[in-house]
Formats: sequence, structure tokens, C-alpha cells
Amino acid sequence: MNQMLRDLRALYRARDLMLTWTLREFRVRYSQSLLGATWAVLQPLAVMSIMSIVFSMFLKVPTGGAPYPLFSYLGVLPWTFFANAMGFAVTSLVSNMSLVGRIYFPREILPIASIMVGLADFLVAALLLAPLLAYYGISPGPAVLWLPLVLAVQVVFMIALSLLTSAVTVFFRDVRFLVPLVLQVWMYASPVIYPADQVPEALAPLYFLNPLAAIVDAYRRAVLFDAAPRALPFLWASASALALLVISYAVFKRAERRFADVI
Repeated sequence: MNQMLRDLRALYRARDLMLTWTLREFRVRYSQSLLGATWAVLQPLAVMSIMSIVFSMFLKVPTGGAPYPLFSYLGVLPWTFFANAMGFAVTSLVSNMSLVGRIYFPREILPIASIMVGLADFLVAALLLAPLLAYYGISPGPAVLWLPLVLAVQVVFMIALSLLTSAVTVFFRDVRFLVPLVLQVWMYASPVIYPADQVPEALAPLYFLNPLAAIVDAYRRAVLFDAAPRALPFLWASASALALLVISYAVFKRAERRFADVI
């Protein structure tokens, strides 16, 4: 525990470096791009459009009375944040081998910065919600006050997962090829396309062991239905995110001692 506190203090002292690296990653990601950060909006918007055609016109997915474009966007938005940011975070160490192998700094800055860039993309894309809500004549209620907490839980979960997977990728490069497959399966195990209410009641306890299921569902409930997150699933998501963060950070700092030798 004492060692973890020392590591956290070192990370705090390097906060300026983390901010600088995050800004650098953001600029590099959109350098030589004609549309720049507009891609942060175009990607979830394009997915929402395709899903709206397929699942509202052909397959008729129930949405509890909410317009399907809004329903789908509120699933695609947090999922795109998760999938894109994790895709960059997993390879953040091996993609910066020269830095990791030669210069001392808290290496956790690299995967965390990838999550922070993804968070910036998420916030930009979230701006589209305002005109969509106005177009469909929906006025969010007091439950939107849950959104900062829901976002915080998602960010904690993603940082925890990024620390663990980026460290493992240093030793087993196959992980970066496995991640896209896992993400594809994970999306169908989360209520991105369909409502969580469609999950059979007998399977719901198992289904909500997936923290993202409660998180994605919480975004929709707060914005579209003026409802708080489901109590037990969201409590589990919050507790598991915090527990995973503690474990992942300990594993990361233990593995960090061997990064330079392996890379």
C-alpha cells in the first residue's frame, strides 16, 4: 500500500507531463486529416444512421417509446468511446518503445492519455445530443444529473482496463490482435443495439456482471426516460471498476520494472 501511494504521488507530480502528452496524442491523431476532430462526431453519427435504418425499419427493436436514432446514439456514443480509446490504449506502450525503454517517467501516463483523448472525442460527439433532443422534442429531466457519475464510472473502468491490457501487451503482443475480436463480442453483450429490458429476467443477474451493460443502460435511462441507473447493476459496475483499478495499477507498476528489458 505504501508503494502504491508513492507511485500515485509520482503520477500526480507528473500531471503536467500527462496533460502535455494527452494534447500531443490528440494532435497526432488528427494531424493531416481534412476534417480533424469532426471525425469524433461523424463516426458515432454514421453508426447511428445505419443502425436506425436496420433496427427501426426492418427488425423493429423496441425502444420504450423513444425515437430509435436517439436511442441508438445513446448506446453508440459511450460504446465508441470505450472501443476506440481502448484500441489506442492497449498498444500505447509498445507504440512508444523508444520512450519506455530509455526515459524514466510514470509509464501509466501513456495508456491513461489514450483514455483522456477518447474522453475528449466523447465530449465533442456528445454535443450532437442537444440538437437531436430538440429535433425530437425531448426535454431531459433531473435524472441527467446522474450523467457525470455515470461517465466517471466508465472512465475509471476504462483506465483500469487500459493499465492491465497495455501491460500484458508488452509481454504478449498477441493481445493487440485479440482486442478487436473481444470488443466485437463485448458490444453484443452490452445494450448498444437493443434495450437492456429485452434481456430475459433469469439471465439479467449474469448479464449485468458486465459493467458496460449497466453503464450504457444508465446513459439511456437518464437522458431518455428521466430515470436513475438500475441500483444493483450500477453499484456493481462502480465497485468492480474501483476494484479493478486498484488491482490493475498494482499489476502495472509491478510489470513496469521489466518493460525496458522486454521492449
